[in-house]
Amino acid sequence: MILTEFDYVRPVGLEEALTLLSGTRGARVLAGGQSLLPGLRTGEDTARLLVDVRHLEELRGIERTAAAIRIGALTTLAELAGHAAVLAEAPELAAAARANGDPQVRNLGTAGGNLAAAGRATDLPVAAIAADALVELAGPGGRWTVPAEEFAVSGVPAGTVVTALLVPAAGRAAAFEKTADRATRYPVCATAVRITPDGPRIAVTGATARPLRLRGVEDRLRGGPYTTEVVLAAFRAEPRELFVPGRGTSAEYLGHLAGVLAARALQRADQALA
Repeated sequence: MILTEFDYVRPVGLEEALTLLSGTRGARVLAGGQSLLPGLRTGEDTARLLVDVRHLEELRGIERTAAAIRIGALTTLAELAGHAAVLAEAPELAAAARANGDPQVRNLGTAGGNLAAAGRATDLPVAAIAADALVELAGPGGRWTVPAEEFAVSGVPAGTVVTALLVPAAGRAAAFEKTADRATRYPVCATAVRITPDGPRIAVTGATARPLRLRGVEDRLRGGPYTTEVVLAAFRAEPRELFVPGRGTSAEYLGHLAGVLAARALQRADQALA
């Protein structure tokens, strides 16, 4: 049962969709629907108008450009998890997509929807932050990009649509690790890492209030080694208030778990460089 009433429209193109979203208070984008529809059923979410963009081919597909891998917002998580270019050059994104839910969820859930999900930890944002990716947005004023780390704070502005994720290609020196809630498959804690010539990039979600890049940990681990003991020591030096207790877990436990997952990811990414 749906607990809220709304109107529904299927625009013929992105421009019409943007006009509807910017001109109707309470309008929401319907893409994969894996977060929005359950929220409407339970009353946790509301909408006055659903703007269905699922058929817009301009928002779909994965393309390798000279500078990055462009992932259309309507690309499904299943497509992202199995794409050859993503597996070869942005494996943390492929692994994060593969970690979402079950096959049914991955076959319907979209990259853009996972990035834009508000109020809960999802897997793609942390991988996008570790990869130094850009989120492409479209609104009445045109298109622009926002760093994934900034997008994790700002979210999707009213009247705009996520159109793509632009991920720098960096080879196989990247990884993703997750401990999932058994009931929901949302991350209790997930970490994504990418080893660059300037040092490691490390991001965490689930254990923190929002997806975060841990620059202090990165500085302590610059140059390696990435042994479990060294990585855990780097995480112990982080303020405990960074980790938010919940679901029966303490901040101390979550900080330790984040360190264990980061160590596993760093060791796997480092082995890919060998």
